[in-house]
Amino acid sequence: MPVTTRNPLRSALPTVVFFLLLLAVGIVVVWRFWPSFEQAVGVGKHEEGGDPAAAPRPIAQAGPLSAEEQATIELYDRSKGSVVNVTNSRTFGSPLSLQAQEVPQGSGTGFVWDEKGRIVTNHHVVKGADSIRVTFADQSTAKVYQVNSDADMDLAVLWTDAPKEKLKPLPIGESSKLQVGQRVYAIGNPFGLDETLTSGIISALGRSIESTTNRVIRGVIQTDAAINPGNSGGPLLDSSGRVVGVNAAILSRSGSWAGIGFAIPIDQVNRVVPRLIRYEKHLRPVLGVSIAPDQFTKKRGIEGALVIDVTSGGPAEKAGIRPTRRDENGDIILGDVIAAIDDHKVRTIDDLYSALENYSVGQTVTVTVQRDGETKKLSVTLAPGQ
Repeated sequence: MPVTTRNPLRSALPTVVFFLLLLAVGIVVVWRFWPSFEQAVGVGKHEEGGDPAAAPRPIAQAGPLSAEEQATIELYDRSKGSVVNVTNSRTFGSPLSLQAQEVPQGSGTGFVWDEKGRIVTNHHVVKGADSIRVTFADQSTAKVYQVNSDADMDLAVLWTDAPKEKLKPLPIGESSKLQVGQRVYAIGNPFGLDETLTSGIISALGRSIESTTNRVIRGVIQTDAAINPGNSGGPLLDSSGRVVGVNAAILSRSGSWAGIGFAIPIDQVNRVVPRLIRYEKHLRPVLGVSIAPDQFTKKRGIEGALVIDVTSGGPAEKAGIRPTRRDENGDIILGDVIAAIDDHKVRTIDDLYSALENYSVGQTVTVTVQRDGETKKLSVTLAPGQ
């Protein structure tokens, strides 16, 4: 009779399978019900139904505002009501057609010039517009029914139907007395964000920029106060809240603020705007000279307008006015210093421009210059500005 031997592995297999299944179930149970890391360390634990004792944290006591902060707040509060948002649109299609559409073209900033409803802004803000509207700080609006621009100076005056109580002219300052490092403030509507205040310093004076007509605007203020699209035409204010410039341009490849902005000096604005209000059209007479910034001449004790360069073939060169130059050794030889135009004394650049405003193209004037300690009088026939 054969002997049957029993395989111990086969007899133990059910037991092994049972224990493996039991182990798997145990792992699943532990994984499912084991507390998370956050729960294990107490993070995120809470009583079921929330904590009824939860309350806002107490407010910390604020310290007093600095004198500079308070002054800035006061400047903004008294100035913002005089700054407006300028929006323009064009009508496409015949005005008599039912299909005519008024399409927004852009926006900028302006400020109240006088109590007769006139607003000053940049020419490029309203260029080509068929319809213009201004919006005040309280969101009330006024229509613009008349515009006069000086494209060469990138300035425009808007006549509005705003009620008199809305018209609070900003005080006017003197750009000829500005200094590099002086604090300035810009109020405007960058990217359509109303009543935005930015601050900075005057970074440089006597810069030049091109207007939309490619004419050069000289004596421009450079500032690092943030100026972005939409700020154009707004006021640049000094710490007294006086307008010292009209924000006109930024220097940026992206079209956004890059730390360099430009403003047209208020001394020039204050000459051009009254002429625009009178609706006078005329070519500006010029001598054909480039003048050193007033700060340069003051540091050297020079009283008058120092000639840096003369336009080739221009009136000044023809009359023999000498520019600043270098001698054969490379030393700088200062040019003529303009002391007067006829009977109009010239002590600053603004004096020179103001004097020339009294003349027309083609008139001959006597220019008094200081040269090597001597006084010379030269006859110059004024040419149209370029």
